[in-house]
Amino acid sequence: MRLTNGTLSTLMAYKRGGIYLANLNPTRGTESGKTRPCMVMQSKLLNDVGHPSTTVLPLTTQLIEGAEPLRLRLVSRDGLEYDSDIMLDQTRTIDNQRINGDMLTLLSEQEMGKIELFMRIVLGLE
Repeated sequence: MRLTNGTLSTLMAYKRGGIYLANLNPTRGTESGKTRPCMVMQSKLLNDVGHPSTTVLPLTTQLIEGAEPLRLRLVSRDGLEYDSDIMLDQTRTIDNQRINGDMLTLLSEQEMGKIELFMRIVLGLE
């Protein structure tokens, strides 16, 4: 347990590569909004110590073909009900209170390798 805003809350360690539902409202401009699946991008180190915010990549069901490296397609599986694109150009750090419930699914090592490659391209780290 930890103290958050004067109350006790359960310490939840999110898993890097895990997909969770998160409420992204309110938004500004072109930011993705509403409650939607998001992939945890943040390092295991920060997740394990219960950092109060988490860096995520939102998902969308508005699929765009050939949009790599800005998007990576995931087929529906486990708790992810619909085929979705991970939007790498919409990286966002959110308060953990915005994350709702259990992990829907977990990306494979191969999928995480693509995410890491695409993030290096998007962020100009290549």
